[in-house]
Amino acid sequence: MENYTYNSFTLQMEGLKVTKNSMYMVFSLILISYIVIMVLNLGISLLIIIDRNLHQPMYLLFCNLSVSDIIGSTHILPRLLSDILLPPSERLITYYECVVQAFVTQLFGTTSHTVLMIMAFDRYVAICNPLRYTAIMTNRMVMKLTVSAWGVAFVLVGILLGLTIRLNRCRTLIMNPYCDNASLFKLSCESVVINNIYGLTFTVVLLTASIGSMVLTYTKITVVCLTSKNKSLNRKALKTCSTHLVVYLIMLFSGATIITLHRFPQYSDYRKLSAILFTIVPGSLNPVIYGVQSKEIRKFLFEMFQSKKCF
Repeated sequence: MENYTYNSFTLQMEGLKVTKNSMYMVFSLILISYIVIMVLNLGISLLIIIDRNLHQPMYLLFCNLSVSDIIGSTHILPRLLSDILLPPSERLITYYECVVQAFVTQLFGTTSHTVLMIMAFDRYVAICNPLRYTAIMTNRMVMKLTVSAWGVAFVLVGILLGLTIRLNRCRTLIMNPYCDNASLFKLSCESVVINNIYGLTFTVVLLTASIGSMVLTYTKITVVCLTSKNKSLNRKALKTCSTHLVVYLIMLFSGATIITLHRFPQYSDYRKLSAILFTIVPGSLNPVIYGVQSKEIRKFLFEMFQSKKCF
């Protein structure tokens, strides 16, 4: 008969299954990835703050994505790095720490969608209503969109975790590299029907709103581009929208992989890998994609390096 420990406040993290030979290599790869994420996202955020030419709605909204990536990676990767160097029996975490990490993890995943949705709205206004862009996308509107993106995510995730922490726990093993909502409610021996219903509804609503807004936005942008004979407008639309769309597809594919693999316990190792890649891949690629495509950012960096070279 299986032994149960009810409502224990000390949990064990399963973490990554790595051999002693590969432990330091995996540690080094994740550490380098974390450093890259922090340098790129902090760097591009500072550039946007420092350079007045970048005080545009598109870049100010993109700052939200950088902040989300910084919070998500900082709350997940350092803990993961420390666990890699410990034997499985010593990978312990308190229940409250796990709840906080799960909340931040789910918030990070949700804001990835909501922030990209408000960025899609910005691109729609810029291309479909260029003459009214400055009148619509005021500082007040940017602030409203930012608060909405974070506020909606905070409320939805708060309800999600609230339904989970009400459950009594009879297990202590978190079968994941880090804490998330699914790993937490799997510790319970009670019925989790309500959690599954809300979790499924939460996922469907978020993905429907996210994908639906992208399809609607890009359909209208495509129509405008096809009916317009302005080559400059079409070129600008292609450049900015392709950047946004690539970032969105990377995030969508990474998140969908985790959700799918959670339904197949036999692929737990692949799920753990995809969970880590969801943090690393978008976080490191987003600032690179926007930095390469942005003429203003390239110009600022060029002038900065030129001034250092002359000095």
